[in-house]
Amino acid sequence: MRRSVPAALAALVMGLFVLLFGAAPARAAAIYLEVNPSTVPAGDQVGLRASCTDNLKPASVSSGLFGTVAVNPEFGLLTATVTIPGGAKPGDYKIDLHCPDNKSASATLHVVAKVEPAQGPATGGGGMAPERYAPMLIGSGLVIFGAGVALGLISLRRRRVG
Repeated sequence: MRRSVPAALAALVMGLFVLLFGAAPARAAAIYLEVNPSTVPAGDQVGLRASCTDNLKPASVSSGLFGTVAVNPEFGLLTATVTIPGGAKPGDYKIDLHCPDNKSASATLHVVAKVEPAQGPATGGGGMAPERYAPMLIGSGLVIFGAGVALGLISLRRRRVG
């Protein structure tokens, strides 16, 4: 009977703790706009992911770079994909989210110059051995291979004799 008194007191203290310091009330959804990737060359695509107070209604995203685009509900968020114009100049561009309830958010997109390499990286693959040395390298490899075969045959012959 005495064990039940501490258990009852513990339950009472836990109940008071939950009552006084209970879970925080639910907060409103954050309003934000994400651009992924945030740095792109002109002509590439970027993904827009946004959140408004009500993500069940479409919102709009606008920029001087690509105009106005609708972001539509998908998996609890507002999403869209935009292609950056090929003639866009390198720089930072502000992108604005306009929610149906007149709230807004913004993000920055960094457009960089599109650079294409003139040639591939110098990683070897034959570039280290000019054509004039190729016969010498092939001949040396064949001599080393032949020496290995000869040593193998000699060792097998000694094993049989001894």
